[in-house]
Amino acid sequence: MKFSLHPCFLSLSVLTGASLAAPALAGEPHELTPVPVVAHHGPAPLQFIVDPRAPAQPMPAQDGADALRSVPGFNVIRKGGTDGDPVFRGLAGSRLGILLDGELIFGGCGNRMDPPTAYVFPTAFDRVTIIKGPQSVLHGPGLTAGVVLFERIPMVCTEPEFTGIAALTLGAFGRNDQLLDATAGNPRFSLRATATRTAADDYKDGSGNRVHSQYERWSAHANGTWHATPRTRIELSGTLSDGEAAYADRAMDGTQFARENIGLRFRHETTNGLLAAIEGQAYYNYIDHVMDNFSLRTFSPTMMMPNKTVSNPDRETFGARVLGHLESEGPWQATLGTEFQENRHTGRRSMNEDMRPFKSLPRLRDGRFRTTSIFGEGTWDLDGESRLVAGLRADLWRAEDPRAMINVGMAGAQPNPTAGSTRRQTLPTGFLRYERTFAGSLHAYLGLGHARRFPDFWEMINKEGPPSLSAFETKIERTTQIDLGFTQTHGATTYGLSLFANQIDDFILIENGFPKGMRSATVARNIDARMLGGEATVLHRLGDHWRAEAALSHVHGRNRTDARPLAQQPPFEGRLALGYHETRWSAGGVLRAVARQNRIAVGQGNIVGQDLGPTPGFATLALHGGWMPHPAFRLHAGVDNLLDHTYAEHLSKGGAMVAGFPPPTTRVNEPGRTFWLRGEVRF
Repeated sequence: MKFSLHPCFLSLSVLTGASLAAPALAGEPHELTPVPVVAHHGPAPLQFIVDPRAPAQPMPAQDGADALRSVPGFNVIRKGGTDGDPVFRGLAGSRLGILLDGELIFGGCGNRMDPPTAYVFPTAFDRVTIIKGPQSVLHGPGLTAGVVLFERIPMVCTEPEFTGIAALTLGAFGRNDQLLDATAGNPRFSLRATATRTAADDYKDGSGNRVHSQYERWSAHANGTWHATPRTRIELSGTLSDGEAAYADRAMDGTQFARENIGLRFRHETTNGLLAAIEGQAYYNYIDHVMDNFSLRTFSPTMMMPNKTVSNPDRETFGARVLGHLESEGPWQATLGTEFQENRHTGRRSMNEDMRPFKSLPRLRDGRFRTTSIFGEGTWDLDGESRLVAGLRADLWRAEDPRAMINVGMAGAQPNPTAGSTRRQTLPTGFLRYERTFAGSLHAYLGLGHARRFPDFWEMINKEGPPSLSAFETKIERTTQIDLGFTQTHGATTYGLSLFANQIDDFILIENGFPKGMRSATVARNIDARMLGGEATVLHRLGDHWRAEAALSHVHGRNRTDARPLAQQPPFEGRLALGYHETRWSAGGVLRAVARQNRIAVGQGNIVGQDLGPTPGFATLALHGGWMPHPAFRLHAGVDNLLDHTYAEHLSKGGAMVAGFPPPTTRVNEPGRTFWLRGEVRF
């Protein structure tokens, strides 16, 4: 076995049937990778591609939501130093699918302490693909906002190889990240092992106020691949991860984010006939989450929690899918598939950990969801320059409500009016898109999509209904959306424009303070809404070494039922960057400007958060530089929020009272001036 700076090649068989061959490690082996500040368009319309290992600005990502910040249209709801919730085009929660190696995952906490991206360690993946809107049916049910695919690419070695990468990131406020990723393989077998760790202390905002935000997270992943034949591949993988995180927006912190995962995948390519390839996977995912009010903060009794309190939800997921890729001798190709997933959620809670430890308490089942789906998506080449893309999906949903009682705050536990109920519904999703290429450089598209989304755990189980203690009968959400846009390269300039407009019937709105007699409640209720907006990007190359980038994004939402703005909509945002890049050196800066947001609906929102009030605009400036003294060694450094501005994102959660910290702010402020340094060695 030899050691080489030129690793095995990556072979990605994505679910659309396309394939990619590229070097195993992102970037050219003998060229310094420029720092991306605006994610670039993917190989297909409505796609964006992100390299999760590339040094980025702001600071290199430490969780899944962080990895999406460079994509126009994405925002992150801050709660502390980690585990923010991603929002795309003003839509959050289960409207946006998060897939890890083809597995759709969910968190456990009823109050979204652990969104799916909390279990994502970006540097453990090779690439991230974002597909916008209801314009694909291949990746899961009810994904009306879009889907995010975190992908590891299987190794294909033509000879015995051993390759890897080790990286270290250091930064202000105690930031300390490590990555080790190594692969050994030959033409028949390969083994890949990846370990990551990230940690940080409490950060300070631009005014020097400390924010309760420390965290530590780690993951370990192993993947073995057997190439039984040149056209048959079988993979077995396993993942373990855990962590802890302090939160500035609530009365409890996360002391355990344990995840166990095992997966089996296969792919077989045929040599003739209509069926070009068949692939499938089966997986098991278990999340065991613990939160309390004393481990990561000074215990401070309150009326709601007078004693040390621990909550321990968990979620068990089983899933499987099979895909067949069809290729005709004519102008069409298609992917047909079926999949199954079941989620089981339980919880237990100790209101006095000293007297009744939570581990001594039984787990209570509080939700069970099952989907069985069939789907198909295909492309028809019309004349070499234009094509039709269409997809259709049917999802059979089954949901069970096993709760005997519902906790109603100070009123205590009350009988559940939907105890033992079961819901079954078959929901269709479909889209049709026309794409055309003009003069070889202008790629335009126009698409119409319709998706129906079943209420999720946070909406059905963790909220009340307007007329009932239970929201189990909440109506399904129906989205009809038009997408249009184009990408064009003209000389040294590349343009991209992506627009959308939708009608969402029975949009599931979460509202705080809903009156119920002598008390108020947080309810899930259905409204009708309309949204429109989009993103625009420009990349211009100024000679051989300089390039300028710009991106704009905007969303406008209307709650038609209440005749007011739709809540939790991000403000207009622009980003402008200038960068210099040559073989061994790179440098640049990025200016981000965000407008004031006055279109609000206080107390209304989604399962992540509700509007708190208007926010002023702000602007931040960041700088970065890179150096490659040797083909195997790279060094990047940067400073975020250079001017040490004090600001908060409009979609940030509200601050909570934490003993030993300054009084809570209206929103959780962003970090102040932040220096960082990232080095990596490839072998």
